[in-house]
Amino acid sequence: MKAEYGELKGGYGEIRLFPESIDDLWHLRHLVGPGDLVFATTFRSVEAATDKIRPEKVEKRPVRLGVRVGRVEFSEHGVRLRITGIIEHGVDAGAHHTINVETGFEISVIRQWRPVDLERVERAVKASVYGVIHILTIEEGEAELFRLRQYGPESVVTVTAGSGKGAETNSRTAFFDQLIASVQNISGPLIIAGPGFVKDDFVTWAKGRSCPGIDRAVVVETRRIGRGAVQEVVGKGALGKLMDDIQLSREVKLMDEVLLRIAQDGAVAYGMKEVREAIGYGASEQVLVADTLLRDAAVMRLIEDAEAMRATIVVLSSAFEPGERLVALGGIAALLRYKLAR
Repeated sequence: MKAEYGELKGGYGEIRLFPESIDDLWHLRHLVGPGDLVFATTFRSVEAATDKIRPEKVEKRPVRLGVRVGRVEFSEHGVRLRITGIIEHGVDAGAHHTINVETGFEISVIRQWRPVDLERVERAVKASVYGVIHILTIEEGEAELFRLRQYGPESVVTVTAGSGKGAETNSRTAFFDQLIASVQNISGPLIIAGPGFVKDDFVTWAKGRSCPGIDRAVVVETRRIGRGAVQEVVGKGALGKLMDDIQLSREVKLMDEVLLRIAQDGAVAYGMKEVREAIGYGASEQVLVADTLLRDAAVMRLIEDAEAMRATIVVLSSAFEPGERLVALGGIAALLRYKLAR
């Protein structure tokens, strides 16, 4: 989850929320409620103007609306959050409207934020598997590192050959060493982009210097560097693939751990009955649930109980193999703090 805070007076105000995973949608389910005011760019049916008395067609156009929330629920078709209420700001004020929130869809929520709500926002931000995405654009002798913000790329540092203290003029190795110093502390995803072979040579050099995180960097061919390269990276869909790969890797590791503990008769529970018992004992550390169960009221109550017992909730997509394996186990499993006697 990404979050940007507006001015909060006495806990009342606006927070912009950007869900990056199904887990974040789960958090939003608890952060948005009846009476809140939610702003989003959404689609609304608009009658096309014609010379005839009755318009021939109705088309949907993107509009910015402020909706006073009446109901929040998971959609019955696909995993997304449906926020339904009355339009207070924007076209068709007074009419009903539903905002469909999916991953990658930003909303602004204006409400009275309780300490427990703010704690959940911070927890969702810290638990994000993506972190901040950086893009290093590079060509011979010149490079620029960008940090991706919701409003666009933010330049972090520009490096040119020979610009570093004590570096040899036009020295490629000194240039690469300066870049390593700029990226070695990046903990989130890193994309390295640029024309030609310089980017590949830098990756090889950085691996030889055991630069942290370089093994998981994604290399993208672009025609230029700078902001233009960032636009090319986005246009090629590299960001979406990167985020999907990170989420899938996380799900694979969790399911491998579940299956390993099952094989070793370890601290694990699976299926509704066993998981409910583990949650009741306060033994659940991480609860894995398939996205297809998020519309089941009994499952929703169960994972809310798990959160109350300080368990971490991880939602797995049934579109990927780890989620399919979880569905085969009943759609829900828990990694436990200790083994329960059976």
